[in-house]
Amino acid sequence: MFKAFLIKYGEIGVKGKNRYIFEDALMKQIKYALRRVDGEYAVTKDKGGRVFVEVKSEDYDYDSVTDALSHVFGIIAFCPVVHVEDTSIDNLRREIVKYVDEVYEDKHFSFKINTRRAHKSYPMTSMQVDASLGEAVLEAFPGTHVDVHHPEVDIRVEIRDIVHIYSKEIPGSGGMPLGTNGKCMLLLSGGIDSPVAGYMTAKRGVIIDAVYFHAPPYTSDRAKQKVIDLARLVSRYTGPIYLHIINFTDIQLAIYEKCPHDELTIIMRRYMMRIAEHIASQNECLGLITGESIGQVASQTLQSLYVTDAAVESMPVYRPLIGMDKQEIVDLSEKIGTYDTSILPYEDCCTIFVAKHPVTKPKREIIERSEHALDSVIDGLLEEAYATDELIIVGKE
Repeated sequence: MFKAFLIKYGEIGVKGKNRYIFEDALMKQIKYALRRVDGEYAVTKDKGGRVFVEVKSEDYDYDSVTDALSHVFGIIAFCPVVHVEDTSIDNLRREIVKYVDEVYEDKHFSFKINTRRAHKSYPMTSMQVDASLGEAVLEAFPGTHVDVHHPEVDIRVEIRDIVHIYSKEIPGSGGMPLGTNGKCMLLLSGGIDSPVAGYMTAKRGVIIDAVYFHAPPYTSDRAKQKVIDLARLVSRYTGPIYLHIINFTDIQLAIYEKCPHDELTIIMRRYMMRIAEHIASQNECLGLITGESIGQVASQTLQSLYVTDAAVESMPVYRPLIGMDKQEIVDLSEKIGTYDTSILPYEDCCTIFVAKHPVTKPKREIIERSEHALDSVIDGLLEEAYATDELIIVGKE
């Protein structure tokens, strides 16, 4: 029945003279999302900036289209629409009855007709159209009744060159269209937090690249595949993710051998940040993203975060989960579909080399002094780590 979808957006509408840039970015992302759906579709924009998805195929999978649109950042909601080319009131009365009959199985509800006329030359006022179409619904379905204040069904009728009829609104993901706010590098582990951090940042229009630190033989190929699977789940929202897999084993072993064991976690995190910064700089990223929140574990106290950030010299570190508690993060991971994969019992490199009693209030000068024990080997180890960079483009298929 539905051959079009009206796309509703939020913040884009207040972007002033730059609004068209965001609208075009949104349309690009919609087209990309629909590439995976069987059928032919056109994404169009009318003179008022309203975006439509037009179904060009005779047959299509409605559920697949709505699922694809629900994952596009920038869409706050979308409405399945019926187009009516014959705008005469007699035909509209027939079409409104047909619409209600096909969309609502149970014909016992309160309703309201809400007409808008883009063309003021239409021979009836909006209130007259409301009254006529409402009368047609009441006559056809005696179980219905009008409630203009709190209707159970709000039927929208927009009179333009053609008439749009719709009443259902499907929630979208909100946020801003991808690509409107630059690119960042996500430190992606196999845990719950970092995929959510990537999702949260991408929701603000940021393109996501990612880096994962692998430590064979201490972490298995299953742990690596788990991270690839997480990246693929996140890519449903972010589009393709360029995932860099770095072999971190030799650096971890050197830290374990030469540095105080209560400082292992913080020093490892600092070298991960340095490597991520290096890769990010080579790929034109404007910052790093991590999944940390204040006080969740020893490496996430304010003191630890300060010392960790001090290792990054050329770009900011973004932590979208910084003020969230664990249950809030878990709830969001369940919503975006990453939780079940995140809790699979495959260890990452941080958990393998964790200290029994990690320092919770590290001092920058002490940590930096401890790192001097690595001076004779670290430059070579970093170069070797950079050389192991395995790039996998996830979500492009």
